[in-house]
Amino acid sequence: MIRSAAIVAALAVSVLALTGRATIAEDMHGADLTAPPPASEENIPAVLSGTLKKVRDARTITIGYREASFPFSFVRPGAPRPLGYSIDLCLGVVDEIVRELNGQAIRVAYAPVTSDTRIEAVRSGAVDLECGSTTSNMERQKSVAFSPIVYVAGTKLLVKRGSGIGSYHDLGGKTLVVTSGTTNEAAMKQLNDKYRLGIRIVSARDHDESYAMLADGRADAFATDDVLLYGFIAARKAASTMAVVGDFITYEPYGLMFRRDDPLMATAAARAFTFMARTRVLASAYRRWFLQPAPTGELLNLPMSVQLTEVFRGMGAED
Repeated sequence: MIRSAAIVAALAVSVLALTGRATIAEDMHGADLTAPPPASEENIPAVLSGTLKKVRDARTITIGYREASFPFSFVRPGAPRPLGYSIDLCLGVVDEIVRELNGQAIRVAYAPVTSDTRIEAVRSGAVDLECGSTTSNMERQKSVAFSPIVYVAGTKLLVKRGSGIGSYHDLGGKTLVVTSGTTNEAAMKQLNDKYRLGIRIVSARDHDESYAMLADGRADAFATDDVLLYGFIAARKAASTMAVVGDFITYEPYGLMFRRDDPLMATAAARAFTFMARTRVLASAYRRWFLQPAPTGELLNLPMSVQLTEVFRGMGAED
């Protein structure tokens, strides 16, 4: 948890009814704070609005998480809360919100979302900050807002070794599974229609279901972001049976998602990322989840891309 030693003094577990499912909630942020600077006209808004007001009034911020988007946002049996790179960065944003609320104790609640439900969950107020593997693009920015970029991925294919599939050109007459509500789904359908490839495209509810369809033979390939595919191979120990193939079909810049037209929240997110960049928290979080064995044991060994390096440098990270 980012900067947790400075702001966590108690843990609380609660249950919230969101999307009809039980959610995990814990982490009291803001008790006995010592790290944030004292309140001033410069760092405390005179009149709160939007998410910050909602959080202050409810003394709770709700994080939307994904159940199977390793290493960004995922759950493991017995874990007290969701884990992942995006979860860590979201908690860094929570730290900044606590500071801007002058150290008010805030409970962090967790609510599961899917690729289909995540945008509406943010818009409706069911979650305040979505922390998963969500692409920030112009179409989505008409409905929601995004933090600075946290990762740059791209669409590739996962196939069984020995399948003879090396790219989307080899999928004619075959079945491709995509996850419903993703940019990968839209991109593959557009590509199939534009070039008349003859691919049978089916949509699964979530990434776990998409992988299962490939694994049990109901699909010949699974298209999603390359880092998620490598994550499945690592988590399922499937390197001997599965392979990521082909060139990038799309590029996908990820961001943390929150409600649009909320300038105080946007400012808090920007300040949080500037702080995390300058104090090397972003680099440390990347190393923890992509270069070292993850806390859950998986090893991706994916060096930071040139694109993401430049994004972090633009926020103040040093080489």
